Amino acid sequence: MTTLTQEKLNSIISEAKTAAHQAAKTYFEEKLGNVDQYACGFAWVNIYEVKGNTKLGRMLKAAGISQDHTKAFQIWNPSGFHCQNVDTLEAGAVAAAKVLRDHGFIAYAGSRLD
Repeated sequence: MTTLTQEKLNSIISEAKTAAHQAAKTYFEEKLGNVDQYACGFAWVNIYEVKGNTKLGRMLKAAGISQDHTKAFQIWNPSGFHCQNVDTLEAGAVAAAKVLRDHGFIAYAGSRLD
């Protein structure tokens, strides 16, 4: 990732969010029949092993990704899907994490019930 530009990073993040939205939409339609039901909660993606004061860390911040309390960079609800079902939102977070890992990031999805 030493040759990563801000433009390329923004493109990767956009790709991850697009994949997340599609995965959440598919889950919502196929598993829940377009009804926001069952357990509600939240989902996110954490990007690990990037310090905030490095070039990559500054680029992530410039892309609008902030650090959580553990200093991991975090994308909250990467799917942007408007529902409360935790499984739907987690499906999106898992898809986003996969895209980020495919581009060399150490990224994992997380979720919790509300």
